[in-house]
Amino acid sequence: MTDEPASIEVDQYLPHPPGKVWRALTDPARLATWLMPSDFAPVVGHRFTFRTEPRPGFDGIVHCRVLDLEPERLLRWSWCNGALDSTVTWTLAAEGHGTRLFLRHDGFDPGDPWQQQAMRIMGGGWRSHIMRALEAELNAG
Repeated sequence: MTDEPASIEVDQYLPHPPGKVWRALTDPARLATWLMPSDFAPVVGHRFTFRTEPRPGFDGIVHCRVLDLEPERLLRWSWCNGALDSTVTWTLAAEGHGTRLFLRHDGFDPGDPWQQQAMRIMGGGWRSHIMRALEAELNAG
């Protein structure tokens, strides 16, 4: 057993109200601008697919299913690609005039070197590129 972490956690303050952040998370057109194009629908049980450019070791397709949804508070979906069967959870909390957004991407196998590498790469992406893209989308709309 290894002491490597098995999840990615991001805590980000956004200077926008929870309703606006929620729309960016759940409107398929807006989601496509900052994450990836998909056939997402904010309905528990809905299966959808994110698609992006393939990279070495990644075919560019992520199969997902909406697992839980509490408007303006919580959104959880499965995130499956290859051997990775994980879960992404977004939690929103009003804070001052904005929103504290928590992201937790868990389900990485700490004993699988490929999954640990994927977690490190995705962790960097969630923390930097994706959060910056989400902020840009919120500022634009």
